[in-house]
Amino acid sequence: MAGVFNKLFQKRQQDQGDEFSDDYVEVSAAPRVDAGKAKVVVRPFIVEDFADIKPALDALREGQTVALVNIKPLKDKDLVELKRAVSKLKKTCEAIEGDIAGFGEDWIVVTPNFAQIYRGSDSSDLPPVSPNQDF
Repeated sequence: MAGVFNKLFQKRQQDQGDEFSDDYVEVSAAPRVDAGKAKVVVRPFIVEDFADIKPALDALREGQTVALVNIKPLKDKDLVELKRAVSKLKKTCEAIEGDIAGFGEDWIVVTPNFAQIYRGSDSSDLPPVSPNQDF
């Protein structure tokens, strides 16, 4: 019986050694073949103009998308339009009963109603998602 366990653990240790032998791992940006089967989609959006917010809003209204919105191009271009875009995201988030928060200085995370953004707590050892204030 002990021989079986030794063989199993020896095999696992050999596998772990092989796993980290390469210098890098290539990650493909191509869409997955089975992507249509996903229940939740985490999707990035880039907002360069107020009109660019529409695809993010449409995806959020469908209810299965977590939107990662890059607001840096609009922030660098026009702060008034940025405030309009963030306001529109907040209103849509409230309508779908989702959650919205800043993630760094240039990103906003918007989730549907079944997901919540972790903001940290005093009793946890994990760092908060964002040191920035919520939108």
